[in-house]
Amino acid sequence: MSAALNERLYAVARAAATAGHGRKTAIYRAACAELGISLATLHKKLAELTVRAPRKRRADAGETSLTRDEAVTISTLLMESTRKNGKRLYAIGDAIDALRANEMIRAEFIDQDTGEVRPLSESTISRALRGYGLHPDQLSAPAPVTELASLHPNHVWQIDASLCVLYYLMPSASIKVRDTGLQIMAHDQFYKNKPKNVARIAADRVWSYEITDHASGWIYVEYVMGAESGENLCSVLINAMQARLGADLLHGVPRILMLDAGSANTAAMTRNLCKALGIELIVHKVGNARATGQVEKARDIIERKFEPGLKFRRVANLAELNALAREWRAMFNTTEKHRRHGKTRNQVWMTILASQLIKAPSIEVCRELAVASPESRKVTPKLRVSFQGREYDVSTVPGVMVGEKLMVTRNPWRSDAAQVVLTNADGHEVFHVVPEVIKSEFGFAESAAVIGQSYRAHADTPAQLAAKEVEQLATGATTPAEAEAARKAKALPFGGRFNPYKHVEDAQLPTYLPRRGTEHGLTPPKVELPPLNVFELAKLLKPRLGDAWTTESYAWLEKQYPQGAQEDALDDIEQAMRRPALSIVRSAA
Repeated sequence: MSAALNERLYAVARAAATAGHGRKTAIYRAACAELGISLATLHKKLAELTVRAPRKRRADAGETSLTRDEAVTISTLLMESTRKNGKRLYAIGDAIDALRANEMIRAEFIDQDTGEVRPLSESTISRALRGYGLHPDQLSAPAPVTELASLHPNHVWQIDASLCVLYYLMPSASIKVRDTGLQIMAHDQFYKNKPKNVARIAADRVWSYEITDHASGWIYVEYVMGAESGENLCSVLINAMQARLGADLLHGVPRILMLDAGSANTAAMTRNLCKALGIELIVHKVGNARATGQVEKARDIIERKFEPGLKFRRVANLAELNALAREWRAMFNTTEKHRRHGKTRNQVWMTILASQLIKAPSIEVCRELAVASPESRKVTPKLRVSFQGREYDVSTVPGVMVGEKLMVTRNPWRSDAAQVVLTNADGHEVFHVVPEVIKSEFGFAESAAVIGQSYRAHADTPAQLAAKEVEQLATGATTPAEAEAARKAKALPFGGRFNPYKHVEDAQLPTYLPRRGTEHGLTPPKVELPPLNVFELAKLLKPRLGDAWTTESYAWLEKQYPQGAQEDALDDIEQAMRRPALSIVRSAA
């Protein structure tokens, strides 16, 4: 208001204040005619310029005759009759009447003038509910929230999927070329009373994935076909982490990824990808969309700033749609200032340090990491495993053994192979690609050896290598051929060095006193054993002499014992055979 108008209004207010009873109306009407305003406008302007004394507070202000128990009962009925969309089916007055009829509340007071018991009015009960903090409006208010902060760009990313409610992509195989490409979902064709029309284009609906960098507010959007799935989420996340040219700056591996509790978002593929890349996965609880409110706002921005233009331009396919989205997000993140930090999103993201920007592996490597949950499978004698109705060759997997179990999983980007999950010495998971066994019309593997034409043996498994090592140790050989020869010669295991009764011989047994007995009186027969021939003597003496046995030892036995000797003479013969060796050693010394 102007100074002149204020001065005139002050004069009118003073005149009305000093006027007697019944004279104020004439003053106000004259002022309205002079200023060309209505009586209501005049009173409004006078209220803005003048200060009125506050109304006197009632003596019983803040007091109520409604007990808190009754207030809780009324509030409970009102809340129970409230729909999820916030609409209350019971009005306060109707709820009070119903509760009184059921004798669940009284809600009354005593008139101090007449002593009459009277019911409390609806407005009084409503004020009492607010006074107790039990009014449905108060109980339905959102809970207080805590502000969440991130430390730097790429510290926290948020991701969410959204179904585009206005668009769908008609396949190019349509009869009419003009009807292909991105289509608008006209309300007169696609609404709740025509569900068949919606079902008809369900597979052609366009979904978008939004990713935001929490610190800078950078928005990444990419469109996919089909539905919200683990494959689509991983594909978009992998693409977002790749370095791109121009102003499309956002890339790298985030420290934390926040998403909702949807089944696709918590799929094994997502968990495996994040686990392999060292990304901490935080899934907020159901109903707490505010936790990822930034990415929800990104969807609103995309709907208002990018998607309206699609109505005025023909888009042929998904690739063209994503190309437009790529150009838009580069422009938007470069030019639009964020309300929180007052800078463009690119300006803030560019403050990232080298230690904070973890470069992502290639798309191919990331896709190998994004695999489903592994399942246990037993290795067959053909070094194969059965998985999802197919056979896979695991002969190239390190350490594979027949009869052992392997953890096998699929790769959604490779239909002709599975993956075996192993754990290396550092405790990190290692994935080995195993090809599918392609079979002929007769059920034989194409890699099988043809009878009479070829023979191909599998490389030795760790179990086979260990068996050969055991065989060589048992026979004292250094090669498999030597071990086979030793077995044919029936050589003693460990070269006779192992005494299976050594523990018996070394046992310290107590000495028992002999017990007195009675002689039997039987004369035992004389038993004479046939002498051992030269070959048998040599067989027993060779392991006893060890290195002392030479090529001349057998000839010496033939000369000294042509008729053989008794077994009890072996010790004497051994001593005799060792003497020449000892004399030779002493003479050499």
